[in-house]
Amino acid sequence: MIIEAARLAIANLFALETRTVFWKVLSITLLVLVGLWFALDGAFISFALPWLEAFFPNIPHWATWLAYGFAVMASFGLAIGLSLLLSPVTALIAGLFLDDIAEVVEKRDYPTDAPGKAMAFGPAIVSSLKFLFVIVLGNIVALILLLVPVVNLAAFFIVNGYLLGREFFEFAAMRFRSPDEARQFRAKHGSMVFLGGLLIAAFLAIPIVNLLTPLFAAAMMVHLHKMLSRKDPSFADNFRR
Repeated sequence: MIIEAARLAIANLFALETRTVFWKVLSITLLVLVGLWFALDGAFISFALPWLEAFFPNIPHWATWLAYGFAVMASFGLAIGLSLLLSPVTALIAGLFLDDIAEVVEKRDYPTDAPGKAMAFGPAIVSSLKFLFVIVLGNIVALILLLVPVVNLAAFFIVNGYLLGREFFEFAAMRFRSPDEARQFRAKHGSMVFLGGLLIAAFLAIPIVNLLTPLFAAAMMVHLHKMLSRKDPSFADNFRR
């Protein structure tokens, strides 16, 4: 079931609608990072260097040029530093478009089922921040455990597998269920959800490809929720079988 859900999710990544969402997410992410770079770099040049010249009016010319040289190097360093934020910022922006991905999956692969209900803009913002927090927290915990031989790799997959599996499955489930029902349904099928989370963690571990993690995870968990709902109709929901 997990492998089939992952296979279908990867197929969904190549759909035109999904590619459109991905390029939209990536474009917004790059605009945010470039805007942040201009803001921080401009603030340094506008405030730090004039402050230096104001408090040290007799500073030698060579020192002034040295300061400007440092400013240029700092700009490059800032750009490199912001590039490290590409993945988490992409996750934050992608969180706002997860319902779009879910709709693509439901329309393409489950056209006869009743469509899920998208979150309102406010809850979508909260959900997006939640996904970002989960991804960052999981990686921080994994980084801390990097100092422990052998345990580090296992920790990365266990922590991210649990957190990512839980959050993305509940997202998919809440398109058809109340939050409480979604959590209960996830808990009942916790082992299956965790296995799905491990696949998402493996996806997250691949550089560059991990930019697609939120889109892949959302699609896979939509498929997994559909499969589990058909297999276990005991939970009341709005799912049409």
